Amino acid sequence: MKVLFIGGTGLISQAVSRLAVQRGIELYLFNRGQRDEFVPEGAEVIRGDIRNPEEARQALQGHEFDVVVDWIAFTPAHVQADIELFTGLTKQFIFISSASAYQKPQRHYRITEETPLANPYWQYSRDKIACEQLLMEAYRDNGFPVTIVRPSHTYGDTAIPAALTSWAHPWSLIDRMRKGQPIVIHGDGTSLWTLTHNSDFAKGFVGLLGHPDAIGEAIHITSDEVLNWNQIYAAIGQAAGAEPKVVHISTDFITAHTPQGTADGLIGDQAVSSVFDNAKLKRLVPEFEAGVPFAEGVRASVAWFEAHKERCTVDPEWSALMNTLIQKHGTDAKLLSFYN
Repeated sequence: MKVLFIGGTGLISQAVSRLAVQRGIELYLFNRGQRDEFVPEGAEVIRGDIRNPEEARQALQGHEFDVVVDWIAFTPAHVQADIELFTGLTKQFIFISSASAYQKPQRHYRITEETPLANPYWQYSRDKIACEQLLMEAYRDNGFPVTIVRPSHTYGDTAIPAALTSWAHPWSLIDRMRKGQPIVIHGDGTSLWTLTHNSDFAKGFVGLLGHPDAIGEAIHITSDEVLNWNQIYAAIGQAAGAEPKVVHISTDFITAHTPQGTADGLIGDQAVSSVFDNAKLKRLVPEFEAGVPFAEGVRASVAWFEAHKERCTVDPEWSALMNTLIQKHGTDAKLLSFYN
């Protein structure tokens, strides 16, 4: 197969790019060349900006692809440009949506692809839903060969996955743990969550490339391992070699006492128990099996950061926000105890 990844070097897609090349796929990456260290040997890079449609059209002139995957489309305007650019030029277009698009709050704890899409808490998720609707309309009306893939919380070597963390400086969480500073877990830490290593995600995803039965379908790809947040943070602490000092704070309190938008992903996704049924994926890709337990995966992430000291940066603003949140919570708890 001749496959084009728009992006292809991000947290999730870098693992897929590696596996695609290993499987003998003729892989092209279309991006601006800002993360060349994650381009696998054997992939060809086409320089360009997908947000400039004319530039993209010229850069891709003369190419046709069996599969096109857009890893960096987030709004209906992005996918509308994709539809216009790739109609007639590919046999399959894969849109990377998000499992956060599933109904919040859920009617049933176990999520399938038939679970309704509705998220009133997070604009990111609503935009993904709107993208899906636009693409499925193009499929129904004009035969645009779309497949929708919904990742959930996927991580890899370059991430320390958590709920309340600095996304730009993920080492900040490990730094706090090792310094004996308290960390925040939302609620009582017993809600259920699914974390998927990017190498496991890649196994399912590569199996969907060029799969005729995936056209017109939406499929999520996640691990089958389910942990609660107390277990997740305990595993991070074990990987860091430090016993986490935990402060449990309700999601409502966190939302009310952090800057607007800070907790959208928490209240709109991570605070809600999420257990996924991967039966549909396994029907399409029978060889799929998620083999990296979180305890193993996060140890690899910590080791990767320690081998790349330049990436062990901390976010003082995020750490200050955690300190303020913990202090405010402690003050309010004392006042409540006093008045009771």
